[in-house]
Amino acid sequence: MKRNSTVAAVVITAIFSTLLLSGAAFSQTKRQPGGLGREEYIEVEPNVKLHVTDLGEGKPVVFIHGWPLSDAMYEYQYAYFIQKGYRVIGISLRGFGLSDKPGGKYNYDVFADDIKVILDKLKIENATIGGFSMGGATVIHYVAKYNAAHVSKLALFGAAAPIWTKRSDFNYGIWTKEDVNGLIALNNTNRPQLLENFGKIFPANETSVSPGYGAWLGGIQAQASPYAMGEALKTLRDSDLRDDLKKIKIPALILHGKLDRICSYDLAEQMHALLTNSELVPMEKSGHALFIEELEKFNSTLLSFIQKAK
Repeated sequence: MKRNSTVAAVVITAIFSTLLLSGAAFSQTKRQPGGLGREEYIEVEPNVKLHVTDLGEGKPVVFIHGWPLSDAMYEYQYAYFIQKGYRVIGISLRGFGLSDKPGGKYNYDVFADDIKVILDKLKIENATIGGFSMGGATVIHYVAKYNAAHVSKLALFGAAAPIWTKRSDFNYGIWTKEDVNGLIALNNTNRPQLLENFGKIFPANETSVSPGYGAWLGGIQAQASPYAMGEALKTLRDSDLRDDLKKIKIPALILHGKLDRICSYDLAEQMHALLTNSELVPMEKSGHALFIEELEKFNSTLLSFIQKAK
């Protein structure tokens, strides 16, 4: 009798547990998934996944970061545009941030191809795509190469274009190819010093970016692959995007710091001359860190551009 009672108790317990589990599983189907069904890591080719910040709902705004940052640099753009009713999509390029860091090429062709795969998979349409510094050069090449696929407007923030290094037929900017070779050598021997040196010239002056912001940006930079940093510097050194700029017909906004010591303001003027449908807005108090040095003006100007009829 005792044995039968024990068996019955085990059966009842099992039935009760099954009902509880099935009830929990059933309750999960009653609500929308917490993550909205969006992937945080998207495969762009075999064995290479990129980190994607995909937040908010509404018209999409795509952000591409600069060297050697990641999509995390746009933290205060994400917060602003989500509150304004937009969907923000930040892509960390391969080799940077939380994205995979494979060997191979790190040039604008590869970066543009990766962006195309992601926007294809997300089925994005009629987006504004914006890029900062090296990311600005990247989105120029993306729009030109893919004839503005998925996007209807282009925004450039302190972009490293049309050409980042001086040459015989382009006497603009700050850097020579020899200067950049020195940066590559320092990257391969003392990367902390390279990041420290860039940190000193990133803002307009030593007080225009607070120590807290500086530490935050330094933490993002430290995530980058040393290999990717070196290879991307070669791309910055050697690329010429003048022909790409001439191909672009969609509306373009150029935001550029008048006091920029990494991508000098005369580069913005050259981009403006080559883009047939562009607006140049100088950021009078900013260096290269315009996205935080004049945060309110940066965000509100970009919003006005997005909202403006074509």
